Amino acid sequence: MKITLTSVSIDDYDKALKFYTEVLGFVQKRDIPLGGDARWITVVSPEEPNGTELLLEPNAEYPAMKALKESLVRDGVPFTMFQVDDIQKEYDRLKKLGVVFTMEPTNMGPTTVAILEDTCGNLIQIYQMTGV
Repeated sequence: MKITLTSVSIDDYDKALKFYTEVLGFVQKRDIPLGGDARWITVVSPEEPNGTELLLEPNAEYPAMKALKESLVRDGVPFTMFQVDDIQKEYDRLKKLGVVFTMEPTNMGPTTVAILEDTCGNLIQIYQMTGV
């Protein structure tokens, strides 16, 4: 068994695609029309173009997802995490692009983490392995 697809809850395809590609630096892999306004949009790391895909899932307005996202944000809990090689460099780059952080890079022992807002109502953690 392996992980090939995971998702992040979004409220707007174009806004999410712009943030995850132009800001975070992922690359669009798929954009499949599903009828009406529905689309299957995935992005991948440019470092692993055949690696795990991140589905931009338009379910942010479903009552259960809306409640979950609001609870996670209220508690300061990230929806998902992405690893980076140099967290300070990535933090500085994203700050210059206007990304809002709820936690600056913070040493947590074997990792250093920072938490950002993704413009889609999610908190996203970036982390760098530092001691393992």
